[in-house]
Amino acid sequence: MTATVPTGTTAPTSDVDPFSHDVLEDPLPMHAALREAGPVVFLSRYDVFALARYDDVHAALVNWQDFQSSAGVGLSNFRYEEPWRPPSLLLEADPPRHDAPRRVLQKVLGPRALRRLRDGWAADADALVDEVLSRGTSFDAVADLAATFPLRVFPDAVGIPQDGREKLLPYGDHAFNAFGPANDLVARGAPRVAELSAWVNAQCQRDVLAPTGFGADIWAASDRGDITPEQAPLVVRSLLTAGVDTTVHGISAILHSFATHPDQWRRLREEPSLARVAFDEAVRLESPVQTFFRTATTEVRIGDVVIPEGRKILMFLAAANRDPRRWADPDRFDLSRDPSGHVGFGMGIHQCVGQHVARLEAESILTALARRVSTIELDGPPVRHHNNTLRAFERLPVRVALD
Repeated sequence: MTATVPTGTTAPTSDVDPFSHDVLEDPLPMHAALREAGPVVFLSRYDVFALARYDDVHAALVNWQDFQSSAGVGLSNFRYEEPWRPPSLLLEADPPRHDAPRRVLQKVLGPRALRRLRDGWAADADALVDEVLSRGTSFDAVADLAATFPLRVFPDAVGIPQDGREKLLPYGDHAFNAFGPANDLVARGAPRVAELSAWVNAQCQRDVLAPTGFGADIWAASDRGDITPEQAPLVVRSLLTAGVDTTVHGISAILHSFATHPDQWRRLREEPSLARVAFDEAVRLESPVQTFFRTATTEVRIGDVVIPEGRKILMFLAAANRDPRRWADPDRFDLSRDPSGHVGFGMGIHQCVGQHVARLEAESILTALARRVSTIELDGPPVRHHNNTLRAFERLPVRVALD
């Protein structure tokens, strides 16, 4: 079925709702249908152009000149609509406004900082795994590991106080829901938006943050003139918005992948150095961040379709990460694969600046588990958590055997 798009060219069209609960529960059939329909599919329900094939998604991600982020990476178009909060200086900005904050964060989250954290995070992961296993060999891998570990170590690294950290997850959940349409998922979080936003904004202030940590380093960058004092709290906010939920869901994805691929768990135990490859392969397979939008700054031709200036495109990162044109046996979790080209962290200048932090968190947990656990398997049906942007588990019951 085709529809005439505003430029007079034709594109396959679909009335699928990518944000419906049926699709959020199992998006894979929709992804396959979009990939097979063509390089560009017009989504009539939301009046946007969808990209689901790897090559096209990758090309759009790196082409910030023609597909801007500053008009919003959600369905809302900031050219005409007021955002619900000040736009992110990392995610919702383009050069030159984007450049200085990103340079600061790249340095703050660089190799030297991660080397300082490695031993402490490994010890924290060992302690958490021992604590969980002391209670029994059946547990919820989301509540007990994936959601607990990032909330222990990452806020410490940023330098925010202990009190109130439980607010980070619902705040991030709403922020990622808000990239989609104003549906029931957005309405669910709306009553707490003011409270959660006020709390997060307060944590970004210099006098609240610890004297050492990522937050203090960002404020020090403003003292040097690398960014302005007005930008500093927004850069800290970017860490607190995007640095917790996504890592929680990434760790959940890797634990689910191993629970459903026991041969790969055996391989990890034999080769612990594969922990980071395993995390990236799980991010490819599950794509905790499923989608992002961009806005065309000019007429852009993709295949036979011209996307008009000012129109939104919806990039299905998850569909690209399972595109058989790019990946052999894409639905398999395979530690023999080189997953490094996946777009689960984005690509180009807007690629996730904190991805190495997430890898270190996942590596810490996997290494601690691999030393103690000989097998890991599902102990009941997993329960999904629906979000307009994120692929997540609400519960992940597992059963392990110990050495």
